[in-house]
Amino acid sequence: MKPGLPVWRSLLYVPVNVEKYVEKAHTRGADCILLDLEDSVPAAEKDRARTLVARAAARVRRGGADVVVRINRPDSMTLRDLEACIGPEVNGVAVTKVDDAAHLRRLDEHVAKLEAKRGLAHGHTRFIAMVETPAAFFKMPEIATAVERTAAMDIGGEDFALETGMEPTEDTLLMPKQQMIFAARSGGIMPLGYIASVASYGDWEAFRRMVRRSRQFGFLGASCIHPGQVTIVNEEYSSSLEEVAHAKRVIEGNAKAAAEGRASFAIDGKMIDVPVVTRAERLLERHAGIQAREAAKRAAS
Repeated sequence: MKPGLPVWRSLLYVPVNVEKYVEKAHTRGADCILLDLEDSVPAAEKDRARTLVARAAARVRRGGADVVVRINRPDSMTLRDLEACIGPEVNGVAVTKVDDAAHLRRLDEHVAKLEAKRGLAHGHTRFIAMVETPAAFFKMPEIATAVERTAAMDIGGEDFALETGMEPTEDTLLMPKQQMIFAARSGGIMPLGYIASVASYGDWEAFRRMVRRSRQFGFLGASCIHPGQVTIVNEEYSSSLEEVAHAKRVIEGNAKAAAEGRASFAIDGKMIDVPVVTRAERLLERHAGIQAREAAKRAAS
């Protein structure tokens, strides 16, 4: 993975033009607030919504969350959205309906100019590349590596299913989403999402099982469309105390084995070798990042 990637386990969607949601967003415990200018904002409200972004971003981050703004297509709307949202209080933009690598490179150049104009460090604004069409699906590896500011990728399950003529079920989405994970990982960026659609959340235990299964496939975080999802997603996309303790045993055992001139050893009757040690190191590194994120939230509250 690229160095310096943010910890975004839960990304809570908040329509920027709905005051009651904006006001409470900082209390929900999300790692990131996804201020929405796209699907949850009616066409007649788009212009007004853009004027609300800067102030809303400052408000929703009061609980220690980062802020990402989901922007619109086509390009004429995209550019107006970027003018409204590039600033110190916005950590990134979710680029909807990404076409290809050239699409991200065009936006990267525009965002870089806005950052320079507004006194922001180059690369301050991260991208989440949202794959929502069959054409973009076949270009995911090049999309993942197109620009340095891209931090994550996901497949918009509902839009992708619509464009491919399939139902957005776990069975139908499994292959494309697994392919997205491979593309994101090959590019050193975070795969975001669930193995199934996020649209259904009425059964909380079923939702938890789905999130837990999603983590097994390699997802690192996911969007939430209801505040009740945030705690579950944060928990399931974190390592358990048992997993952390085991990882520490692996690291300690590896150090002891190395001192004895060995590259493999056993713990509880299971062979431990280099891939297992590397997995333990990555788990502990992510755990430290999550702990830092949680500490920042507590300090901000």
